[in-house]
Amino acid sequence: MSKKNGRLHFLGTGTSQGIPVIGCKCDTCLSNNPKDKRFRSSVHVIYKDIHIQIDTGPDFRTQLLNNKITNVDAVLFTHEHQDHIAGLDDVRPIIFKTGLAMPIYAQNRVIDRIRKVYDYAFIKQPYPGAPRLVLHTINNSSPFSINGVEVRPVPLIHGQLPILGYRIGKMAYLTDTNSIPDESMNLLCDLDLLILDALHHSKHFSHFTLEQALLQAEKIGAKQTYFIHMSHQMGTHDSVEEGLPRGMNLAYDGLEIEFS
Repeated sequence: MSKKNGRLHFLGTGTSQGIPVIGCKCDTCLSNNPKDKRFRSSVHVIYKDIHIQIDTGPDFRTQLLNNKITNVDAVLFTHEHQDHIAGLDDVRPIIFKTGLAMPIYAQNRVIDRIRKVYDYAFIKQPYPGAPRLVLHTINNSSPFSINGVEVRPVPLIHGQLPILGYRIGKMAYLTDTNSIPDESMNLLCDLDLLILDALHHSKHFSHFTLEQALLQAEKIGAKQTYFIHMSHQMGTHDSVEEGLPRGMNLAYDGLEIEFS
C-alpha cells in the first residue's frame, strides 16, 4: 500500500445481464478484449486495512477467486435487486475461516429482502453450514463506522426506488441511479475518485446514460471518474474510451485504483 489509505478493486462493471449477453452477436459481446468481459457490478474496498465489500451479485464467488480476495470485514448493499444480492451466500468460506458472523449494512427494506431470500440463515436452528449474518440497518445519510472506518451513505434514486451509494474517504461509489438529489451532491465534495453509473447511450428509466453521467461527473468534479454498470449497448471499451474527456474513463473488471 502506498501513502494513500485506500484501494478499490472493480470486481464487476457490467449490468444485470453481464457481458457477453447470452446468445448476443453484437460487436461488444463478440469482442476478444478482456475489458469487454464484464461481470455484474460490485467493488471491494480496502481502507486502512479494513476490507469492505459493496454488493454481492451472482458472480461474487468467481470475482473473489479472480481477484484473490480472501478477507471481507463487512458487506454494504446499495439496494435489493437480484444482480446486487444474489451472491451473499458465498461469504460462507470467510465466515468459516474467521469464526465470526458477517456484518451486513443496508436500508431496512433491503434487510427485509435479505431475510426473505436467505431465510435459512435466520431460522431458530439453522443448518450448521448456513451463513451467520449480523444485520445493521442504515439510517439514510447518517455516517457509521466499520472497525474505525467511517462510511457515509449517499441517498440516490434508481427509477423511483430510493437506494444508497457510499462514500469512504475521498471515494464515492454511486451505482444504479438516474438521479442524485441536491442534498447528496453536498456529500460529494473534494473527491479523489468517483464511481458512477452509466448504462449506455439511450435514455433509460432508472440509469444514467453515458452522456448524462458525463454531465453529473463534471458537476461533481472529482479528480478521477470511472463509469460502471455498463450494458453491451454501450459499445466496446476502446471505441468509447477514445471519446471521453480527460479524467473520465470506463472502468473494467480487475482494475485497481488507489485513493486518499
